[in-house]
Amino acid sequence: MIDDLEYNTEREHLIIPEYGRHLQKMINYAKDLPTKEERNKVAKSIINVMGNLQPHLRDVPDFQHKLWDQLFIMADFELDADSPYPKPSKEELNESPEPLRYPQNHPKYRFYGNNIKTMIDVANTWEDGELKEALVYTIANHMKKCFLNWNKDTVEDDVIFEHLFELSGGQINLRGSDEDLSDSSSLMRNKKKYSNNKKSHHKKNKNRKRY
Repeated sequence: MIDDLEYNTEREHLIIPEYGRHLQKMINYAKDLPTKEERNKVAKSIINVMGNLQPHLRDVPDFQHKLWDQLFIMADFELDADSPYPKPSKEELNESPEPLRYPQNHPKYRFYGNNIKTMIDVANTWEDGELKEALVYTIANHMKKCFLNWNKDTVEDDVIFEHLFELSGGQINLRGSDEDLSDSSSLMRNKKKYSNNKKSHHKKNKNRKRY
């Protein structure tokens, strides 16, 4: 009886294991059918079984197209059957994807992050008015908070205004402004409060009983 045991390592490699070995055997059976009419009939039946195995994907666009592509892939492109969609090719499947182009941003003030520059660019497109002024001061306060996170415990508003002028290409000028940004100690206090909340939350989770 032990001699009849069959290990997966000795079985045929499954091209798409999610569908299981029985579906792979059905596809192999369809490949060996003598007439195209029979192969087409069995291929449609296999597509129905594949669709039933993944009902959660029925609302996905081109669901049927994907099933037919997977059918030919699992048949190792050796199934001679008619498909309602263009058949994929082995060369297309094995083709290496194009290398991903990563953004090559080297900002002068990295501690502000890329999002700040995006916000500044958006502010530059707005018309002058109360709404733009509110956005500009929100950006400046956020810049001050970022500066304090990575540099020191205090920073003069003039430094932030100078950086904002530079990053906006001279379009946003708060230099010499009479309005003050949020107090450094207030920003740092909020930062410490947030970090303490994270630590206490971590402690609670750590002390939670496990059953």
